[in-house]
Amino acid sequence: MKPIIELRNVSKKIRNKQIIDNLSFKVMAGEVLGFLGPNGAGKTTTIRMITGLMKVSSGEIIINGTNLKQDFEKAISQIGAIVENPELYKFLTGYENLMQAARLYKGVTKEKINQVVEMVGLKDHIHNKVKTYSLGMRQRLGIALCLLHDPKVLILDEPTNGLDPAGIKEIRHYLRKLAHENNLAILVSSHLLSEMEMMCDRIAIIQNGKLVNIQRVKEEEVKTRPYFIQVDKITSALNILQDAGYEANPHEHGIEVYLEKKQVPEIIQQFVQQNILIYEVKVISKSLEDRFLEITNDKAVTSHA
Repeated sequence: MKPIIELRNVSKKIRNKQIIDNLSFKVMAGEVLGFLGPNGAGKTTTIRMITGLMKVSSGEIIINGTNLKQDFEKAISQIGAIVENPELYKFLTGYENLMQAARLYKGVTKEKINQVVEMVGLKDHIHNKVKTYSLGMRQRLGIALCLLHDPKVLILDEPTNGLDPAGIKEIRHYLRKLAHENNLAILVSSHLLSEMEMMCDRIAIIQNGKLVNIQRVKEEEVKTRPYFIQVDKITSALNILQDAGYEANPHEHGIEVYLEKKQVPEIIQQFVQQNILIYEVKVISKSLEDRFLEITNDKAVTSHA
């Protein structure tokens, strides 16, 4: 995959305070990258630098092969972005807002405007005044504004803010579709970790202006994984596993044991033969929230020490 956004050793100082410190990462074509971090970690500052709203103190930002500093106009023309909240003309209709924005770009037809309206689900409300829109509808209109000029990059700061569950699901599905079918590079910043887990392909976590971790959202399959087995006779089950050489420990209401997938039915069979009742068998996997808190808490302890 081709990198569409690339940060190379980017730093930002404001009044001698280091806000962003030597930050490097890539967003590839066709992926949604979640940008996570505690409040004050530097997420919005980074997004402002990528979108040209704030100058970089040192380092390089490359947009689809173009250096933002060397050819600002070409680089920035390939970005569609909403930083914090979409700015809209509330006394105009949604359609009139899109018409005004279309004037900034070459070749945006009425057919293109209608297409993006359909995409973001505003067809029934597009001719109503924006002042009558809910916060979620304004967010959708903002995304439509971003897409008018067919950008290679979409940057969204809290895109599901104010949306109801149905709206969140729709935007999530739409962003994934945009990335995977239209080969867009999408950078999303949000505090809703459960949504990021369903929306993103990878996550980048920053803390105190530094990149502390970047990983795939779905944990990679490994040969041996931890399983939780809920049984009625914990001590007996534990003895069977430990005598057979398995790495097993007592867990609340059951046992935690590391197994290969093919070993699971063998263990169940042994328990049944020993008249041990089995209530539940499941893989123990960490949610994105668990991993985020683990990473940021570990880094906070390390930096404090």
